[in-house]
Amino acid sequence: MKSEKEIKSTNGYTMLLVLMTLIVLLVTALILTKNPLCLLLTPVIIGLMPGFITITPNNSRVLVLFGAYKGTVKENGFFFTNPFYTKQKISLRARNFDSERVKVNDKVGNPILINVILVWKVQDTFKAAFDVDIYEHFVRIQTDAAVRKLAGSYPYDNFDEERAEMTLRSGLSEVNDALEHELTERLAIAGIEVMEARIGYLAYAPEIASSMLKRQQAVAIVSARKKIVEGAVGMVEDALEKLTADGIVDFDNDKKASMACNLMVVLCGDKEATPVINTGTLH
Repeated sequence: MKSEKEIKSTNGYTMLLVLMTLIVLLVTALILTKNPLCLLLTPVIIGLMPGFITITPNNSRVLVLFGAYKGTVKENGFFFTNPFYTKQKISLRARNFDSERVKVNDKVGNPILINVILVWKVQDTFKAAFDVDIYEHFVRIQTDAAVRKLAGSYPYDNFDEERAEMTLRSGLSEVNDALEHELTERLAIAGIEVMEARIGYLAYAPEIASSMLKRQQAVAIVSARKKIVEGAVGMVEDALEKLTADGIVDFDNDKKASMACNLMVVLCGDKEATPVINTGTLH
């Protein structure tokens, strides 16, 4: 398989001076000799003109002569090449590609919306020009395929797969690295260098977004309640031990149960508890 071959071209200003000299000689000869044979020089002058090319920074020209690849000019400036060369312009600048949001299923089958932001540039002009049809279109299609494969490799979160150590939502750094590696392998055939790839948008599909939001809220509430209960149990234990140690109250098992029950209601309730004052005995 061929690869890029960078070549140097003739200085364009030198050839421009030669061309201008030929034009002056042609005009002078016509004026002095009035010989129509001098006009035979005209096709030569016209034929040399397509050989001039101007290459701006971060651009290149792929040169092909009658179907044969001759090389790529990457140097900036004004140059002269073989007038019979076919010159294909390929930009070497970094480009941003913000893919469309696509609906795919994650590892556990939940429909999600996802898109990717890709920063890329052409590294090998030969592969970009000849190994694929239209390399910009190739980048778009392969990026879409990589995103679909990535989304199917990880769950959105670990609700359905609690053993999952990495998810699309929590493991963005690792997921982005995996996406970049996948795109690098896919786009290498077109001579494309992947400079950065990351997930730009990630969400549940609209048809399940509301249900999943309620589920997330429920999980958050359960987790918060668990922390509250754990703290309340510790506080009740400390209170009973303090009251017993200071000799304020002599608790038997029934009194401990009653005190613990009342304290748990006060500490774990959503609303403030309304006290009931007992003016008689505890029994």
